[in-house]
Amino acid sequence: MKAVCVFCGSSRGARPEYEAAAARLGQAIARSGRTLVYGGGRVGLMGVLGDAAMAAGGRVIGVTPRRLVEKEVAHHGLTELRVVESMHARKAMMAELSDAFIAMPGGVGTFEEFFEVLTWSQLGFHSKPCGLLNVAGYYDPMLAFLDHAVEQGFVRAEHRAIVLTDTEPTALLDRLSAFDMPIVPKWIDRAST
Repeated sequence: MKAVCVFCGSSRGARPEYEAAAARLGQAIARSGRTLVYGGGRVGLMGVLGDAAMAAGGRVIGVTPRRLVEKEVAHHGLTELRVVESMHARKAMMAELSDAFIAMPGGVGTFEEFFEVLTWSQLGFHSKPCGLLNVAGYYDPMLAFLDHAVEQGFVRAEHRAIVLTDTEPTALLDRLSAFDMPIVPKWIDRAST
């Protein structure tokens, strides 16, 4: 696991714990000798994450669409800032550059990015681990919803188990590094078609 992609908010959120966790995660990735790949923003948790990794001597690659560069929210103090033409291209490049994915607290964009790479994992398009940094219980409702989806027969328990969670950045990095992706075929319920 040489590069870790982090999805997180372009806002700092309502609790100081979110900002502190972003700084700890950026530092932990840098100190482990891994590259941080993220959305390339200088605002919100993204900015805190990128700044912390850079300050700890890490290599940081930001990937951002040209439109956000034009809005002056791109972080130009990174090791590398890759500018792409669309959000689709951004996500594809971030996935290509990364060996694992972490979602920190964030909004709809963070959820969408995380669930896309999780879906790719479930479908066997990649075998890269996916984790949630569950700061101050932020992801508790989402985890409960995933458990509900298992109970209702829409998500297999084996697929639910590939969502790794922890409350501490270093512990989550360790879990991602040690994770072996199970081979679980995706099924189609032919009785319902």
